[in-house]
Amino acid sequence: MTLAPSTNNVDPLLQDIVGPTPGQQLRRRFFGHRGLMIGASVVAVLLVIALLAPVVAPHDPYAQDLLARMKPPVFLGGTWEHILGTDHLGRDYLSRLIYGARVSLLIGFVAALISGTIGTAMGVAAGYFGGRTDAVVTFLINVRLAMPVVLVALAVVAILGGSLQVVIGVLGLLLWDRFAVVMRASTLQVRGREYVSAAQAIGASTPRILLSEIMPNILNNLIVVITLEMAHAILLEATLSFLGLGVQPPTPSWGLMVSEGKNMMLFEPWLVLIPGAVLFVLVLAINLMGDGLRDVTAPENRS
Repeated sequence: MTLAPSTNNVDPLLQDIVGPTPGQQLRRRFFGHRGLMIGASVVAVLLVIALLAPVVAPHDPYAQDLLARMKPPVFLGGTWEHILGTDHLGRDYLSRLIYGARVSLLIGFVAALISGTIGTAMGVAAGYFGGRTDAVVTFLINVRLAMPVVLVALAVVAILGGSLQVVIGVLGLLLWDRFAVVMRASTLQVRGREYVSAAQAIGASTPRILLSEIMPNILNNLIVVITLEMAHAILLEATLSFLGLGVQPPTPSWGLMVSEGKNMMLFEPWLVLIPGAVLFVLVLAINLMGDGLRDVTAPENRS
């Protein structure tokens, strides 16, 4: 039996005639998408900094020094001992920003994972089975859309008390509606395609059809919604912390840092601008990454 030659040893002229493989095309689109590369790079850098916070943070984010309170950043005449200055309790601002990245990324990722699991299961079931299943899921989506997220989150957190676990749970259970809507519409589009009908004709089980035929073809839409909801969860956490109902002091949180600095905003605007700017950059980077992943993984771009 003659073995086919390895693709690594293919003649360059033959490779030009055959064209790039799907994997090569995917890598070219991935590294050639400017928005994706910028967003992924920023998120990766912030993720590495958050994971290595005990190593890269110059000071203990909880340590207070009232003799060194309200020191300005280096670029406003401060010292290199506290590069981004100190807050009203003398805590190093850069260290609290670094540890605050941990809180924001953790809440965004876990909340998106919880809501994505709930919404995707509901949306795919509604789109594939239709009938009463679709009616029930559609009713639940309408009920959820009639509930204002911020007000419901404020009420629940006020009753249960503000903490990291409560914020993650509340956001995870409130942000599933967009997943359900998008996954339902995407499933409705692909359930009548030839490959799904062929799988049904050969007797493939429903779980196999959903996992092998439906999910791979709606994955790009799921990726976009995950990134959008991750950014949404980070902003909602910052909102709750700003209002005093999210992550509680002394845990570092970017929303809490903005809240603590708002009283001095007219005299020391950097107390609000620095955490606000970092929050803006993170949310923008996540959105750029999601949009780029959608472009790269879109079915029309596959070979």
